[in-house]
Amino acid sequence: MSYFSKNSELTNGYNAYIDAASDDMGTQMDVGLLLMEAGDTYVYESEEKEVAILLFSGSVRYEWNAEAVEAQRPDCFHHEAYCLLAPRRTRITLTARCHSELYVQATRNERDYAPVLYTPKTVQTQHAGNGGELMGCMEREIKTFFDYDNAPFSNMVLGEVLNLPGKWSSYPPHHHPQPEVYFYRFDHPCGFGAGFANGEIYQTGHNGCAVINHGFHSQTAAPGYAMCYAWGIRHLPGDPWKKTRIDDPEHAWLWRSDANAHIYPNGKE
Repeated sequence: MSYFSKNSELTNGYNAYIDAASDDMGTQMDVGLLLMEAGDTYVYESEEKEVAILLFSGSVRYEWNAEAVEAQRPDCFHHEAYCLLAPRRTRITLTARCHSELYVQATRNERDYAPVLYTPKTVQTQHAGNGGELMGCMEREIKTFFDYDNAPFSNMVLGEVLNLPGKWSSYPPHHHPQPEVYFYRFDHPCGFGAGFANGEIYQTGHNGCAVINHGFHSQTAAPGYAMCYAWGIRHLPGDPWKKTRIDDPEHAWLWRSDANAHIYPNGKE
């Protein structure tokens, strides 16, 4: 497990967090944060890599092939996302209408396919943990832009989790063979939380990035601070991620309907 932040180094333009050309940290992906001001233009094109460009916040014009879409998202805590997934050899032009921040994730893919823009109308959203489980402590919102089900032509998976203040997500602890990248956002720059991975504990912060190569993992946000993190997975050759979740057997009992009774012997909450 690795966690790092580049907040002190961030500048306008593309800021690389993971660069596969030097060290992909086991992810087999490039990961970065693109910062743009009003009027800025950024062009992405690769001969070998597909790319996903997710709007965290701001207002941006996406242009690719003969398509153009204006995307607005004041923040990732109250507004749904726009995310463009495009194959290699696609020229993408982004034009910022105001200060904008975008997550960029790319990997090698020899398959060609039609680019797809996932919008607030098409995002897959799952409300989890809101049925009274564990006193509501793991209530969260899970968003999936694309995965093996709706984009089997891609070598990647990308989504977001909205972790409510003081709550847990990716819980009970679980693991999967495919490495995973978490990129954290907080509704306040001083917000913080904690991640647990393979027996290690690390403090999370705004624009921090975690690489979890193996082991059981889970997340929590400090009370008073909402956390939203992008989660990205690269399919392994011959072993794509298909929503595989292997729970930590020590904590699997937490899925039981009577788990709350362990805390409240009389069944009262």
